[in-house]
This record gives sequence, structure tokens and C-alpha cells, in this order.
Amino acid sequence: MTTCVVVRKGAEVAIAADALVTFGDTRLSRAYERNQKVFPVGDGFIALAGTTAHFPVMRTLLAGLGDECRLGSRDDVFRTFLKVHEKLKADYFVNTKEDDDDPYESSQIVCLIANPAGIFGVYSYREVFSFDRFWGIGSGRNYALGAMHAVYDRPDLGAGEIARIGVDAGVEFDKSSAGPIEVHTVRLREHEHEYEHDDAAAADQDDGADEAADGGAGGHPANGNAATNNDGAP
Repeated sequence: MTTCVVVRKGAEVAIAADALVTFGDTRLSRAYERNQKVFPVGDGFIALAGTTAHFPVMRTLLAGLGDECRLGSRDDVFRTFLKVHEKLKADYFVNTKEDDDDPYESSQIVCLIANPAGIFGVYSYREVFSFDRFWGIGSGRNYALGAMHAVYDRPDLGAGEIARIGVDAGVEFDKSSAGPIEVHTVRLREHEHEYEHDDAAAADQDDGADEAADGGAGGHPANGNAATNNDGAP
């Protein structure tokens, strides 16, 4: 199968996956086909585990939803995957039955989502989870979860590095996972204002330094202020 993980730490989230596809006992590595288990959706990424048939279906289906593909909260993800389930049945002929005592029709989809709103997991019956730290799916998930748990609190590691460590553990010990490892990071929306504030503060410092330089050289600081105001600064 696979090893896919998501991590949330500080101002970033990360998503990562291995690159091996298997057909029974046959392995199809990246050397023979460019296998990508993570693909972009809007301003984030989705990673899938399970049959390879899911990948072209979900890429096409989610792109076709357009503005109806909303993944910005746990409730948004749930409502979007209700639409996904309807289209899987109507347009892609998914087999919705897993067991005789199924409580609901199965979408047969297990995936992880990382975007500016956070990290989420979706399972076959459209169960949606919103994670605070990290999670994993696929046959190598237990190795990945243990590895990420061991290093998560290290201050020198960011979300992307922790995600890579998790998948690397799956690659090392799970027979159905192999490199290379693909990692993507996304800045969390709730932290974007911090970066904007830092940029604005840096710009103010630069303006102040320029004005001081102009004044010290016998220039006219008032002219510098006028130029700053023309650029839209207060």
C-alpha cells in the first residue's frame, strides 16, 4: 500500500508520502513510473491510500467540483465529501459495499488533507477528523506514527522535517512503501497575519533608516515622508 502522513507544528502544516505502487507481489517503483500519491487541491494538498484507481478519479472529481470543493474546516470537508460520494456513485461506478453490516455506503476513499486551515483525515464512511499534531494512513502508518511521536517535540524540527521522518520510517520497515519521499508544506492561515506584521515592521524600519540617511546627508526628510505616503504607508 503506502505511507502517507500529515503534520501540524507552529505556523506550518506538512503532508508527505512514499512513491511505491504494488500489484500483489509486484512492485512498481519511481524508477519505472512517476508515482505521485500527493496532489494539489486549491491552496493545499491531498494524499490518498488504497487502490491506484482512486488517483485519477479523485484528481478529476475534485477539480470538477470547482468552487464547491471547500476544505477549509471539518464541516466543509464533510460536506464536500458528501458531494464526492454522490459523484463517485453516479459518474465513476464505485462499489459502495464493504461488509454486510455496513452502517452507511462506503466511498472506499481514505485520504489526508493539508491546507491553510489545518490537517484533516477522511475515511470510507465520510468520517472526518481534524488533527492537532500529526497522523498517518496506509500500511506503513504505525511505523510513521511512532517515529513522528518520538521527534515531534524537538524544537529544531519543523512540520516538513517531521513528516519526512515519519514516511522514512514507513519506507524503512513497511514492505509496501519505498522512496523517494515527497513532502509539501503550507503556511497556516491563522499565522499569516504574523508574517504580514513582520513584513510591515521591517518596511517601517527601512523607511526610518532611509529618512535618517536623507536628513544626515543634508537632504529633506519631509520629501522622504511624502514619497512613503505615495506608496500607501501611513
